[in-house]
Amino acid sequence: MQNENSRFEKVLETVSKIEAEVSRHMIGQRDIIRQVIICMLAGGNVLLEGMPGLGKTRLVNILGKVMGLEFSRIQFTPDLMPADVTGTNIIDRNESSEGMFRFQPGPIFSNIVLADEINRATPKTQSAMLQAMQEKTVTVANTTYKLPEPFFVLATQNPIEMEGTYPLPEAQMDRFLFKLNVPSPGFDELKDIIKLTTTNTEETVETVTNADEVIMIQKAAKEIPIAEPVLDYAVRIVVATRPDDDSSPEMVKKYVRYGSSPRGAQAIISTARIRALLCGRYNVSFEDIQTVAYPSLRHRIFLNFDAVSDNITPDMIIDGIIKDVKTFP
Repeated sequence: MQNENSRFEKVLETVSKIEAEVSRHMIGQRDIIRQVIICMLAGGNVLLEGMPGLGKTRLVNILGKVMGLEFSRIQFTPDLMPADVTGTNIIDRNESSEGMFRFQPGPIFSNIVLADEINRATPKTQSAMLQAMQEKTVTVANTTYKLPEPFFVLATQNPIEMEGTYPLPEAQMDRFLFKLNVPSPGFDELKDIIKLTTTNTEETVETVTNADEVIMIQKAAKEIPIAEPVLDYAVRIVVATRPDDDSSPEMVKKYVRYGSSPRGAQAIISTARIRALLCGRYNVSFEDIQTVAYPSLRHRIFLNFDAVSDNITPDMIIDGIIKDVKTFP
């Protein structure tokens, strides 16, 4: 038991260092930073939605440096092809000048892949990401290649400029562990951002961990215990998102077209364990479940036309579910 606690303490120390170092180079956005770290340490992909210039790309870049992981960026555009993401076979010549095919890996062969403005690419190109996001592999010309570990996709999209964009299909949305809405900075934060970015001073980003340690943290987090009542509470929240279930609130039955898939429950449990660890606890609480329910479910709840007409958002639905579902039945 003593060895187990000391192992968790070491993990907590490393995770706290990651969060502190990233926060040192990002003005504000503390909640977003913590949630991205929670999602990554749970082994999942993140969808960041926010206006241009809010530091989404900078956050991903800094995370790669702090965690000692290989980083690549893909700018999604309408003319981007699947081979531009996954890679392709090219003709190469050996010493005898004989032609042979050789696989040239694409930018997806990296630990952290920033899919910038992912909704600007066609569904054909977006589908190239599906296998990588779920199975951590890529298949090209009947050959399957394993991606480096750990592997994360951090995608961004602009919520207002919808011309020339292709909404992400439900199957792809479901492969993001979290969807995070990046807020605009307040007065003081904006002032600090201007001071940081309009001078010649540039601080060096310190690397505090590496790929092997990140994998170790992911494995250790899965061992954090969760009590049966807390697990039941998380499952009841996910079931309550389904309008065809008798236990779902009236608000869900009125405004929701489709509820969350089982991946929503998996996301809540895996990320609640990391949040408990970041809070210095070695067990998951009801509060952990409630906190991670929003980023885990907001992109897995599909609203109907009545909801759009009444300006109802997925977060409002989750608010209603958390108020309706009791911690103990």
